[in-house]
Amino acid sequence: MEKIKWVKNEMPKTGDQYFSLMDETAVEKAKAFHRSFPQYSETPLAELKEMAHYLGLNDLFVKDESYRFGLNAFKVLGGSYSMANYIAEQLGKDVSELSYDVLTSPELKKEFGQATFFTATDGNHGRGVAWAANKLGQKSVVLMPKGSAKARFDNIKQEGATVTIEEVNYDECVRMANAMAETTENGVMVQDTAWDGYEKIPAWIMQGYGTMACEAAKQLEKSGAQRPTHIFIQAGVGSLAGAVIGYFSNLYKDNPPTMVVMEAQAADCLYRSAAAKDGKIRFVDGDLDTIMAGLACGEPNTISFDILRNNTDFFVSCPDWVAAKGMRMLGAPLKGDPQVISGESGAVGMGLVAALMKDAEYSDLRDALKLDGNSKVLMFSTEGDTDPDHYKHILWRD
Repeated sequence: MEKIKWVKNEMPKTGDQYFSLMDETAVEKAKAFHRSFPQYSETPLAELKEMAHYLGLNDLFVKDESYRFGLNAFKVLGGSYSMANYIAEQLGKDVSELSYDVLTSPELKKEFGQATFFTATDGNHGRGVAWAANKLGQKSVVLMPKGSAKARFDNIKQEGATVTIEEVNYDECVRMANAMAETTENGVMVQDTAWDGYEKIPAWIMQGYGTMACEAAKQLEKSGAQRPTHIFIQAGVGSLAGAVIGYFSNLYKDNPPTMVVMEAQAADCLYRSAAAKDGKIRFVDGDLDTIMAGLACGEPNTISFDILRNNTDFFVSCPDWVAAKGMRMLGAPLKGDPQVISGESGAVGMGLVAALMKDAEYSDLRDALKLDGNSKVLMFSTEGDTDPDHYKHILWRD
């Protein structure tokens, strides 16, 4: 069985120029936008008291994004907010002026006109972009990498998008979609990864993800748990990880939680970058073959990478069995705990924490993290069973 790999973050710090992107003011603005949607409701923060006791922790919280806007994943938060910001900028307005009712009005459609939003996705981000474009009366084109699940393809198509599965990996799909956007009249690339010259939309997407982090912080406060001691967050290109770690580092500037970034071992570009210790980004290429489709990204978001190198404590590279273990544990909870239906990319945190607390082989990382009976752990289940057949296979037959 493949081993979990980890490294303490010893990359040289920078000026942390993107840190303020995820401050409370910016994130509250994004949250106010999302609250204007009739589909909005706060997703649950599951408290797994019995699991915490079993593992030897003080408490364990899982933010359950399978309830988000009826789309079974968190990604719509970033796509919708970035599209609204783009439209606002084109009209010389601030996004705070464009609530859901305004954005979907005939008057705004007449003023803004017709755009086509392009993106690449393994499923969740593309579905969010397609859903938002559909609601706003705009067009969307979605490219998916080879091996993408038919269920995820069908969900995107049902939102009215033009969608194809290409014979290349995710990062190549990003390049293809961007080239199409650049050669299409009123074409707009909506991607949660940044590169030189493409930073504004990814920054808006990260701020949109901040709504989820902000909700979790307020839910923790209501539960009486207050500040978590540890946050485990998964990364593909790193936009989600940068958003969550950026938000909580801003929120608890004087005493931030221990921040842990987890990746699929087949696409562990952040782990490899941290292991090199020089602050330079490493890429992972090839097929990026992992059950964690949402994390199968080999080229980091440059904005997020800067936030992560300055504010992350540990980077962990996780084999597929870690995610499968987490899916089973969340899907079949201990008596008294709520069930969390968590997909392959959403459950890696649960699998990792369980391995650290119960497997002596990983006691070195557990000790380095200072995970013990005083620890209050927060993690994010970013998707539900977005590939239902594969979910059942892992829980019932694998």
